[in-house]
Amino acid sequence: MIDASERSVDKAAQEMINRAQEDDIGLAWDRYEAMQPQCGFGQLGICCRICHMGPCRIDPFGEGPQQGVCGVDANAIAARNVVRMIAAGAAAHSDHGRDVATVLLEAARNPDSGYEIRGTDKLMVIAEEYGLDTEGKSVNEIAEAVALKALSEFGQQEGEVQFALRAPEARIELWREQGIMPRGVDREIVQIMHQTHMGVDADYKNILKQGLRAALADGWGGSMIATDLQDILFGSPEPIRSKTNLGVLEQDQVNIVVHGHEPALSEMIVEAARDPELLKRAEELGAAGINLAGQCCTANELLMREGVPSAGSFLHQELAIMTGAVDAMVVDVQCIMPGLADLSERFHTKLLTTSPKAKMPGVEHMEFHEDRALEIAKEIVSVGVENFANRDGQRVQIPDETMDLIAGFTAEYVNTLLGGRFRPSYRPLNNAIIEGRIRGVAGVVGCENPEIPQGYGHVEMAKELIKNDVLVLVTGCSALADARAGLLRPEAALELAGEGLSEVCVAIGMPPVLHVGSCVDNSRILVACANLVAEGGLGEDISDLPVAGAAPEWMSEKAMSIGYYVVASGVYTVFGTPQNVLGAPELHNLVTDELEQMVGARFDFEADPIKAAHMIIEHMDRKRKALRLEPMMYAQPVAVASD
Repeated sequence: MIDASERSVDKAAQEMINRAQEDDIGLAWDRYEAMQPQCGFGQLGICCRICHMGPCRIDPFGEGPQQGVCGVDANAIAARNVVRMIAAGAAAHSDHGRDVATVLLEAARNPDSGYEIRGTDKLMVIAEEYGLDTEGKSVNEIAEAVALKALSEFGQQEGEVQFALRAPEARIELWREQGIMPRGVDREIVQIMHQTHMGVDADYKNILKQGLRAALADGWGGSMIATDLQDILFGSPEPIRSKTNLGVLEQDQVNIVVHGHEPALSEMIVEAARDPELLKRAEELGAAGINLAGQCCTANELLMREGVPSAGSFLHQELAIMTGAVDAMVVDVQCIMPGLADLSERFHTKLLTTSPKAKMPGVEHMEFHEDRALEIAKEIVSVGVENFANRDGQRVQIPDETMDLIAGFTAEYVNTLLGGRFRPSYRPLNNAIIEGRIRGVAGVVGCENPEIPQGYGHVEMAKELIKNDVLVLVTGCSALADARAGLLRPEAALELAGEGLSEVCVAIGMPPVLHVGSCVDNSRILVACANLVAEGGLGEDISDLPVAGAAPEWMSEKAMSIGYYVVASGVYTVFGTPQNVLGAPELHNLVTDELEQMVGARFDFEADPIKAAHMIIEHMDRKRKALRLEPMMYAQPVAVASD
C-alpha cells in the first residue's frame, strides 16, 4: 500500500486513493509511476519529432550528437518545443473565447435558445470599448454587434488585438518596440506552427519572440474575450459563499458532476436541474433531490456565479467516481482524463461527452448545440436522474470532508470591495501597498500534477505568502486547492496572515486569498495590474509593480501560454518544476535572465513552495525599494539581494 499522503494533502482524496488501492483500481498517480523513468531527453527539451528525418535528440553531456539531422541545435529544438506548447495552450483558451462569442451571438439572435443576457452593464462597457454605436439599439442588437466584433478578432490579419490596449501605455509601447504586440488571435498561433515547421526558423530568440506574441494574443485576446463575454452572458461574479471537496456529494440525492471548462452548457444544466418534472422524477426513483457539483474550471465558473459547490479539481475527477455516488459526470473540453472511461465502467456512473472536439471511445456522446441549449441540458440531467436507480448503496463511500469558502472576486469588484459602492476605487489597495500594510500581490495559479503531492505546492506557497503580508489571487485548480485548505475563508486572515494583511482583510471582511475564477480568468489579474498602475503611485508600467505570478504544480500547455503572457506583461513568475529547457543552456538563460531586459520580467524555477514564496517576497521588496515605498508596517522586510 502506498502512503496516500504522498499523493495528496487532501484527506478526502487520500480516502479515495486508499479505496482504489484496496480495489486494485489504477489512478493517475499509478499511471505516472508506471512511466518511470520518463524520457530524459524530453524532460530536458532536446528531442525533436517535427519531421520524419527524426526523432532527433541532442546529447546534454556534449559527447554525442549536438545537431539534429537538419543541423538544428539544442536551443532551437527546445525553443520550438516550448512555443508549440504555447500555441496549443493559446489555441485551447482562445477557442474557449470563440465558443463563448458564438453563444452570445446565438443568445442575441435566438430568443428560444434559453440564454438571456444578464450582464447588461458589462455589455455596454465592452460595446463602448469596441467603439460600437449603441444609440437607440436594443440589448440584443448591441450584444449581436459585440459578439461579431469579438469573433472578428480571432481571424483579423492586421491591426492590434483590442483588449491589449487596456495595458498601461508604457507596456503597449514596449510590445510595439519589441514586435510582439498581438495582431489577431489565430494569426499568431498559425505563425508559430509555420515558423517551427522543419526548415523555417532556427534562431531560438526569434522563435521565442513569436511565442510571447501568441501568448499575449491569448491573455489579452482570447482569454480576455472569454472572461468578458461570459460576464455579459451569465452576469459578472460577486463574492458568494459555497462549499468544496468530495463531501459535497449527497448520499440521498441524484449527483451530477459537471467537469471541464466552458460554462455554456453547465449554466444550462443548473437551470435544468431546477425543472419541476425532473425533480418529480428524481423523487419517484427515491432521491431527495438533484445535487449539482463542479470539477476543474467548470467548478470555478459555477462556483462564482451560482454558488454551486465544487467536488474538487483536476486530480479529483477519478476520485469523485470512486465514491460510487456520482450518477452522471458531464464533460466538455480540456483536462478530461481518458482514464474516466474505464473507471466509470467499474461503477454505475454515466460518463457523457458533449463536445465534438472531445469524444472518448465507448462513451455515450450527447452533443451540445447552442440553439437547443436548455432542451439538451434537460436530456442530460434526465440521464443522471434515471441512473440513480442503478446506484449500489453498498458501494457508496463519500468522504466526510467539506470546507466553506467565498468565491467570485473580479478586477471590477475590487473597486467596490475596497472603495465602497459610493466611492469605488483602487486607491485603498494602492495605499495599502504604498503604506506597507500589504507587501504586494501574487497570482498563484495553474494545474495539478501527479509528480507533486496534490495541493502541497499551492497551499504551502499561499500560506507562506499571506504570512508575509502578500495578498494572493488564485484561479483554476490552485483556487480549489486553497479552498479545500480553508484559505478562502475570511477567518484565514486572523489565523494565518501577517498583521498588515490581516488588518486590511478584517476591516473589509475578505479572505487573504481571493478566488478570481477559472484559468481563462487570469485575464482578470492582468486587468487588475493595469488598474493598479492607472490608479497611480506604483510606477508607470506593470513591471514596476510589487507583483508576481506562480504556477507551483503546472502540467498543461495552457499553463505555458499563461506563464508566457504573464511574463510578457511584465510580471516575474515562478514555475514549480522547470520548463523543458534545461538541455538548452542559451534558451534557459534567455527565459530566466535575458527576458527581463526585453519585457521587464523573467521566469524562475523552484520546486520547494516555501523557497519559491521567498523568491517572490524578495522580488517584491526589490520593487518596493525601487519605488521608494514605505517599509512594511508590522514586519521587517526580507533582506534584499542587490540587482
